[in-house]
Amino acid sequence: MKFSLFVHMERWDESVSHRQLFEDLTELTLMAEAGGFSTVWIGEHHAMEYTISPSPMPLLAYLAAKTTTIHLGAGTIIAPFWHPLRVAGECALLDVISNGRMEVGLARGAYQVEFDRMAGGMPASSGGQALREMVPVVRALWQGDYAHDGDIWKFPTSTSVPKPIQKPNPPMWIAARDPDSHNFAVANGCNVMVTPLMKGDEEVLDLKNKFQTALDNNPDVPRPQLMVLRHTHVHTADNPDGWKVGAKAISRFYRTFDAWFGNKETPVNGFLAPSPEEKFAGRPEFELESLHKTAMIGTPEEIIPRIKYYQELGVDEFSFWCDNSLPHEEKKKSLELFIKHVVPAFR
Repeated sequence: MKFSLFVHMERWDESVSHRQLFEDLTELTLMAEAGGFSTVWIGEHHAMEYTISPSPMPLLAYLAAKTTTIHLGAGTIIAPFWHPLRVAGECALLDVISNGRMEVGLARGAYQVEFDRMAGGMPASSGGQALREMVPVVRALWQGDYAHDGDIWKFPTSTSVPKPIQKPNPPMWIAARDPDSHNFAVANGCNVMVTPLMKGDEEVLDLKNKFQTALDNNPDVPRPQLMVLRHTHVHTADNPDGWKVGAKAISRFYRTFDAWFGNKETPVNGFLAPSPEEKFAGRPEFELESLHKTAMIGTPEEIIPRIKYYQELGVDEFSFWCDNSLPHEEKKKSLELFIKHVVPAFR
């Protein structure tokens, strides 16, 4: 089982500067590397303060210079917002800068609020077309000269400059949920990243089964890797109510996600208030006790068996998702406990 860190600069009000958030993200990454984590993942989001990353590339390039072993994961690039030549060239450049430590995740995008601003209002549900066209094009550009005449992009003979260090190409990941996206990823030799979000470990089993079906559908393709991304908060056993800190914070995160995803209100200077708790009356998945069971919240002794279950299912990488609305010092404590007490159980 590999472990990775999924992290953004995360701002909930104007009391913390963007510079401080940048330094905090760097500190968490260096902690993860020292703790033996395989990869740090940073996604792409636009004009929203609660997940700050207009492009993962400059952050990852900076982290490449500060680290020596941890891989730098662009997780994810939103395919409809990019041109394949930019994806191929920028990812290859990051691979050169990091001396062969780049990994890239591609996604179709989720927030309509971003599509309204970045893609002329095209439906977010249409993003999958760009994702499916993007993957083989980027691979071809990494190999050499290639001309493309597709439904979305058309360009004459060109190539990626520079070329990536990793051969035949750097690892590519697809954020997958439905059977078609699993099948596309496996058929195209891509690793698969999944998140159960607010559902329990039965959802992890369901996602793993979709992945297995895709493997069965493509028997001639070498088995790619499967990563599970989970909101994670670790507390000590001498603080039996410590789980409530994580559950309340993750509830706030998901209520904010709901506000952005709903696209009903205009953001104010990049901020949207979380949807009010009363909106979720009758929605048990938002209750603290439910989040205690679904998110990876608990003492090391409680968390280890759950991750071992994932390992038994065939999950190759567990990603510690630390975006959760908590202050930096709380995130540090949680990550330290995970590194000290959870990671050794898998070594």
